Amino acid sequence: MEWSVIQKKVGPLLWLLVISTVLVLFIMHSSPAFSVSIKAVLTQSPLVTASDVTNQSASLPANTGGVTPVHDGSSSPQLSADGIEEQCDTSKGKWVREPGASIYTNLTCPTYPDINNCGKYGKDQSYLYWRWQPDGCDIPRFEPETFLNIVRGKRMAFVGDSLARNQIDSLLCLLSQVTSYAFIAGANSTPEISRSYDLQHDALILVQAETPREVSRDSSGKYVTWYFPPHDFTLMVMWTEYFVEARPRIINGTASNSFEIHLDRVSTSWAEKLPGVDYAVLSGGNWFFRAIHLYEEGKIVGCVNCREQNLTEFGVAVTIRRALRTALRFISSCEDCEGLVTFLRTFTSSHFENGSWLTGGYCNRTQPSNETRTPPDDVAWEIRKIQLEEIERVRRPESGGKTRFGVLDVTKAMMLRADAHPGDHWTKKSKASVNDCLHWCLPGPIDMWSDLLLATLEKKFLPS
Repeated sequence: MEWSVIQKKVGPLLWLLVISTVLVLFIMHSSPAFSVSIKAVLTQSPLVTASDVTNQSASLPANTGGVTPVHDGSSSPQLSADGIEEQCDTSKGKWVREPGASIYTNLTCPTYPDINNCGKYGKDQSYLYWRWQPDGCDIPRFEPETFLNIVRGKRMAFVGDSLARNQIDSLLCLLSQVTSYAFIAGANSTPEISRSYDLQHDALILVQAETPREVSRDSSGKYVTWYFPPHDFTLMVMWTEYFVEARPRIINGTASNSFEIHLDRVSTSWAEKLPGVDYAVLSGGNWFFRAIHLYEEGKIVGCVNCREQNLTEFGVAVTIRRALRTALRFISSCEDCEGLVTFLRTFTSSHFENGSWLTGGYCNRTQPSNETRTPPDDVAWEIRKIQLEEIERVRRPESGGKTRFGVLDVTKAMMLRADAHPGDHWTKKSKASVNDCLHWCLPGPIDMWSDLLLATLEKKFLPS
């Protein structure tokens, strides 16, 4: 009789104890510090072993120190909540040697594009071991789990040309390194887990890389959408050469390499897809160096590199200003874009020497340049200046826009990295000997763009 009474009294307490234990483990699992400590256990070994590199002709060097440690920002007091741009001028700095390479390789990224696999096609891998060091502050290395937690339930779009695709390919590889896991504690364990933790007494289960699922792709591959189910995060790339309406110029009934663009009409191909997007990253500028005929209000008003005596030569920089202003004005006044945050990635120039794409130009540098190789009159500086001015214009209160705008200022950093293009180390679609001195190898310095994007999201646009 006494034992039944005890069971009735103690039973509910035991159930309460079990529920409390599960709740505590859940909280510990959800804690960033706890996640970081488990991640340390899971990432003691390099991503690719020496034998893997030897046995795989397509492999890139492993990160000899394992996955890059997570930085909590404590060493960078300049990165305050007031905004990274005001507190840490990431546009100025230098490339410093970094013993550890990227957190991913071609073997650990399920969406890795072969066209950027410079190591597979014989490029020396020394370009991997550099890190952008801003003057007087620091940019923490990219942490995929932090990024995915910030954008949970959100939609992010990269709007631009092939460099926008280059950046999203880099981001996809970085994000595919995040893992999900569960933890079961042993009888004598403590909540603290470190690299020295004895896994024989406790268990880590359900270790799985987060691979994005491709959910849509148009026939040309220029509009693609990926989805990350565990974080309900959607990532999109939207192709546009000029931001504004454009079409190839027809000569003798055939589409040519020159374009006709309407400076006062935003391209609906991406603009109509913008409503519902939470974060947009705009990038572009390199297509403006082609021969272009310019229109406003349906009438031709000038040209770029057209060499026609009866048309006004606008110049590349002026044309970029007019097209970008149209795009930013549309975004600012978009009625269905409530809450949208827009980042503009500043211009990055190519590094062709002694020619260009089709005239034998090449890029065979083997290490980052110093500032003496960045001429002050380079057109990249002028384009960057225009981009910053147009962002400042649309930020003004009198613009009446509802969206917020930020800048990913990478012009100088990338101007110094002539060593990190594919050059002739890429798969060519034709037999012609064409060097690629515009796009970037993966992994490579373009990964820094995501470092900067995450730092800006954390410090300036972190959702409340």
